[in-house]
Amino acid sequence: MDRDEELLRGRVYGTDHDDPHPGPRPGHVYAELVGGPLDGLLLDITGRTADEIATGAALQTELGQFGAGGRAMYGPRPGGSGRWDWSGDVA
Repeated sequence: MDRDEELLRGRVYGTDHDDPHPGPRPGHVYAELVGGPLDGLLLDITGRTADEIATGAALQTELGQFGAGGRAMYGPRPGGSGRWDWSGDVA
């Protein structure tokens, strides 16, 4: 694992790179992103409905196949494990 990957582990998707507390916050519900460009990040799913969770998310990232403005597709792993798997990148 390189230094950049190491810095991303345990971080919440969408937090600022200079946030002194980039990790999970008490009272929030998180899904762990597995695979793809956002592997290892946590996604805050607090307040999402069951339908929104089942749909998954297209998360903006500069690290994916399409660079700046591209999105990485993640969806919940069957069985409610709290992990969301990457299914590909979209422009």
